[in-house]
Amino acid sequence: MKNPSKNNYQQLNHNEREIIALYNILGYTYQEIADILRRNKSTISREISRNSTSIYNCIYRANRAQLFADTRKRYTHKRERLKNNIIRSYVHKKLKKYWSPEQIAGRLSFDHPDHKINYESIYLYIYNERPDLIKYLRKQHKKRKKRGKKNQNRVSKIPNRISIDNRPMYINNRSKYGHWELDAIVSRQSKAALGVGVERKSKFTLINLLDSKTSSNFSISFNRRLSHYPAYMRKSFTYDNGTENVEHERMNKILNSKSFFCNPYHSWEKGTIENTNGLIRFYFPKKTDFSKVSKENIKYIERELNNRPRKCLNYKTPAEVFKKAVALKH
Repeated sequence: MKNPSKNNYQQLNHNEREIIALYNILGYTYQEIADILRRNKSTISREISRNSTSIYNCIYRANRAQLFADTRKRYTHKRERLKNNIIRSYVHKKLKKYWSPEQIAGRLSFDHPDHKINYESIYLYIYNERPDLIKYLRKQHKKRKKRGKKNQNRVSKIPNRISIDNRPMYINNRSKYGHWELDAIVSRQSKAALGVGVERKSKFTLINLLDSKTSSNFSISFNRRLSHYPAYMRKSFTYDNGTENVEHERMNKILNSKSFFCNPYHSWEKGTIENTNGLIRFYFPKKTDFSKVSKENIKYIERELNNRPRKCLNYKTPAEVFKKAVALKH
């Protein structure tokens, strides 16, 4: 009798263990028991070896074997995650800066070369062991949604999008000015939102207050502000796949620029603006109603971010670096 493929493997259940116990007592070989259950011979051998007991002079008992298997499974799935204190401290610190688990996992190996972690482990740690950290996640779902279910068949509504995979290397390595990342920060309290743009090399930030997160409002607000800068300071824009970016071609036509898009559900690929959004959230925590925020307040926060020294700029401010770049003749 042909055994099933390993790809169809399922753990032994209690009824199968009863059959194993019976035929084992009757002296059947492992191969014969495997043929009866349509299992692999090694499955039967491993089961009897791992879950045997000498109680009541019986080598293998179904009830005891089931108890052993259930206990082993229960403790295996309750193992502690992020056991390393360095990793745990790093995760806590970056979450409180509103970094995503993907960003944290990706950046850890740079900051601590001897350590690494998968972002899925961070999610499991938060939802299974530290639910108090959920408030630092961008979407703050009380329960973790099943992976790969919700948007599996969603088709992008953005026309003529060019993947970030085709973005030139000189943009990727930040060797030139004039390349931006754009995003929107939304509020559950109202339709109002923030449009955020960050120049990749200088980290110079623009924040626009939007009445609503429509593609028209989003593109008009950035067309208006970016048109004041020289053409060489607005060469390209990198977006995620949000609907506010549908009019990217209109911006390109007005500003004579190019647009690139992150891969679906890979917003971490525009890490500069994701990090900036975290800084903005320091001033506007989750559930802030942007309809009650004044434009003066937005301008104040924009100035604060642009006039704060940055280590990645050798402790110069984004405003200083950007202003110098604007003054250069390209």
